[in-house]
Amino acid sequence: MVKDFGTYMREQFPEFRVQKISLNAGFTCPNRDGTVGTGGCSYCNNQTFNPEYCSVEKSITQQLEEGKQFFARKYPTMKYLAYFQAYTNTYANVELLKQYYEEALAVKDVVGLVIGTRPDCMPDALLDYLQELNKQTFLIVEYGIESANDATLLRINRGHTYDCARQAVEKTATRGIRVGAHIILGLPGEDTEELMRQADIIAQLPLTTLKLHQLQLIRGTRMAQEYQEHPEDFHLYSADEYINLVLDYIEHLPDELVLERFVSQSPKSLLLAPDWGLKNHEFTARVKKAMELRTKS
Repeated sequence: MVKDFGTYMREQFPEFRVQKISLNAGFTCPNRDGTVGTGGCSYCNNQTFNPEYCSVEKSITQQLEEGKQFFARKYPTMKYLAYFQAYTNTYANVELLKQYYEEALAVKDVVGLVIGTRPDCMPDALLDYLQELNKQTFLIVEYGIESANDATLLRINRGHTYDCARQAVEKTATRGIRVGAHIILGLPGEDTEELMRQADIIAQLPLTTLKLHQLQLIRGTRMAQEYQEHPEDFHLYSADEYINLVLDYIEHLPDELVLERFVSQSPKSLLLAPDWGLKNHEFTARVKKAMELRTKS
């Protein structure tokens, strides 16, 4: 069975607790600015995962300090990973990227970086730098793959193929850098059989961590409009259906892979469907219980 992220982090940092702090450095994406497309991914609304302290109007340092204040109330001795999360965090001049990353690492109690990006936005010059940075600090480069089906990637306006993602993951892992990936389960046109086929493909990648999220329909996105016009193209899983889907998917993955999460929770003001009425920790508890029951049976 795959390892959970909390266990993995305790192995990496046994002497203290570590918490990620999300950052918005003001980047955009190549499928927003016209380089490969416009409008962004059809499901995307970055407001769904940006906390209040995470604002492009604030410096990297200020965002981190406010994030630290938020978490330190509960765990005063906590250390932090600076999580460059919003949009594509390698989509800029390499020198500017270095400034951002190194500013984050200079903040007290920041012990590493997590850099979220797209597989078509990782130039060799940046990989050269990250390879050296990885020798000095904890680093994960997290790629949005979303699907291993090129027809789906085209439909959701990702602007890259699965082979592009595979190459980016392999090139990054070859440099000795930890690689994460993000997959959405339940995209239109992808049934359970197709997702299990993709699980076998994802299992072949040299990944350190993997995030699984259910498809969420978010107000103001093109996918939400697609759903209203053609609901027959979508299967919105119930909570129990999705739990079984996740457990089936996990069975295809290698034991050494770290499963960082398997559910996402968007603000109710933005979420159209599915609304399971469960907080992330409640859902996680149900998945763990179902996993234990499946293991015993």
